[in-house]
Amino acid sequence: MPLRCDEIPKLPGLGAIRLRGGSAAAKNPVRWPYVAENRSFKSWVKGGELVFVTGISRHRSPENLAECLYEGKECAISGLVVLTGDAYIGHLPNTLCKLADDLAIPLFEQPYSLPMVAVSETVGRAIVWSEQAAGHTFDADTLAGSADLLDAWIACRGNQRAMAQTLGCHRNTVRNRMNQLSHNLPGETDSTDHFKTRLMAHLLLQP
Repeated sequence: MPLRCDEIPKLPGLGAIRLRGGSAAAKNPVRWPYVAENRSFKSWVKGGELVFVTGISRHRSPENLAECLYEGKECAISGLVVLTGDAYIGHLPNTLCKLADDLAIPLFEQPYSLPMVAVSETVGRAIVWSEQAAGHTFDADTLAGSADLLDAWIACRGNQRAMAQTLGCHRNTVRNRMNQLSHNLPGETDSTDHFKTRLMAHLLLQP
């Protein structure tokens, strides 16, 4: 399945990104991230992009941000992410969040303290994983909750006794968590298939 807008804040390291409007369209698929530096971006997108607006190279007034939403709707982008902070765009006006609701286009707020290079890399990796694992369900919550288990599996080369020592738990706990992580989903042939999918996602989404 493709990466969805509402999964962006669940990706590793992106918890500071908040959905501020347009929640009705939060399941929009994300084709690729795009950083818009020009006043207009419609000539540079193909549809399905998660467009980031920084305000660094061009002043962004509330009116211009509203134009970005209208333009994004016209171009069928996946969603709009506005970087906010003291230096450039101070905050998102409530009227802008309401407009995103009216247009049904996801509007996110991202703090400037979150490096754009880390965000674009994480989103790009998640998209690549979703394409490589076509037919599998992307469950960011489960993946995040299993990160320690997968790290232990890699470090201990699958030895459950060693994994239990690394994680500071009983071997049965490791076995139960492995069974849950390997539980089949529709479209998967066996539990090994599911585990490999989760492991590949974990590796791709490492910061």
